[in-house]
Amino acid sequence: MKNKKLKSIFLLSILIVVMFMIVNIFSSYFNIKKTAVNSVVNQNIEAAKSIAASMDTETYKLFLRNPVKNEYYYEVKGYLEDAREKNGALHVYTLLVNNPNVSRAMIVAMSDEEKEEFPIGGICTVPEEQVRMAYFGKIFSTNIISDPIYGDYLTVGVPIKDKSDEIIGYLGIDISADIVNNISDKALRSSISSFVFNGLFVILMVAAFFVLQNWYSRELKKEIGDTEDTYQTELQSLVSSVQSLRHDYSNHIQVVHGLLRLGQTDKALEYLSILAKEIHMIKSIALDVNNPGLSVLLQTKKLAAQNHQIHIEFEVVQDSYSTLTTTDLIKILSNLIDNAIDATTELPEQKRKMKIVCKVDAKHYIFEVANTGNPIREKDKDLIFKSGYSTKKEQHGKLRGQGLFIVKETVSRYGGEIAITSDNNQTIARVTIPINKGI
Repeated sequence: MKNKKLKSIFLLSILIVVMFMIVNIFSSYFNIKKTAVNSVVNQNIEAAKSIAASMDTETYKLFLRNPVKNEYYYEVKGYLEDAREKNGALHVYTLLVNNPNVSRAMIVAMSDEEKEEFPIGGICTVPEEQVRMAYFGKIFSTNIISDPIYGDYLTVGVPIKDKSDEIIGYLGIDISADIVNNISDKALRSSISSFVFNGLFVILMVAAFFVLQNWYSRELKKEIGDTEDTYQTELQSLVSSVQSLRHDYSNHIQVVHGLLRLGQTDKALEYLSILAKEIHMIKSIALDVNNPGLSVLLQTKKLAAQNHQIHIEFEVVQDSYSTLTTTDLIKILSNLIDNAIDATTELPEQKRKMKIVCKVDAKHYIFEVANTGNPIREKDKDLIFKSGYSTKKEQHGKLRGQGLFIVKETVSRYGGEIAITSDNNQTIARVTIPINKGI
């Protein structure tokens, strides 16, 4: 369930990032197009201002008094044609704006390729919104206009003022959409690296998601496997202890039954007295432990140790040990205790001793498992934490060399440390884990 929830969070995060990147790419594209249009518009407005300011307004006013193809018309048209060629515009022309809805072109400079000359006073294609702006004396510009005759273009217009600063008309410039598109294409090409980077970033994010998902799945399987192994081992240990007790109980009952049938009442009572002392020795540990899992583990291990005739002592401080999860706490202690039991059973019964310590200081949990037994060789001290390494031989296909590896890996996830000291008297495994630092 947790894996599915984390997977959903990862997927949602990736989806949000991908959506953001797609929106960002499209936004960048349209911003570049808009910037290109604005750049062309601003450039041509400045050009229109310059053309209007240099225009012979007195000659143009004479033309407006009698708007026909006369000498004033050709003089102004020649000026406009020269300006059109220098500016690279599609058309340069003057406008009459005496109506808020419609404008009329008066003198139009066109390219030689356009055979039909625009008539004097012909209605212009400037949209009504821009005509209204001109009617109130404002500079205007249009979006791309699609004209069936002259193609796609945009228009800018600035007022033409005479010497007394009175508006006598408007100067318009039509700029081919091809020019706008060329500028946009150049801007887009210069920004291609940014688009590629954004695309690669999205791909990397998706790839990172799958890598993280696979990593998490492997870690989860490994964690489950380690936990399952630990609980299987503990369960087998508990079952073995119960079976051993059951076997011993059956034997004791048979002995008592036999003595009573033979009429040896005194010997039967003596045998029961000895048995009562042994039962008293294996009763449950009286430990004040707040962690139920730890309490059960220690009771199980005490029973297992006594089955191997090991004298075992406990020094356990009352604490919940809540920084560690119960599964990790059991992993650490069960593997250390099992190793200690294995090492201790190599000695004669009278020398088999163990001590388990669980205590807390101001900053750390401290766990110690001490046992008598043969000392660890110097050459083995650097290898015992590696996966698969063991100083014991394989028995009945049992996989060895995983216990200390699992302990070290678990302790490391909490930022803790494990140290093992060993001499001829005893071996001590000591684990310290920061209280306030979780995995």
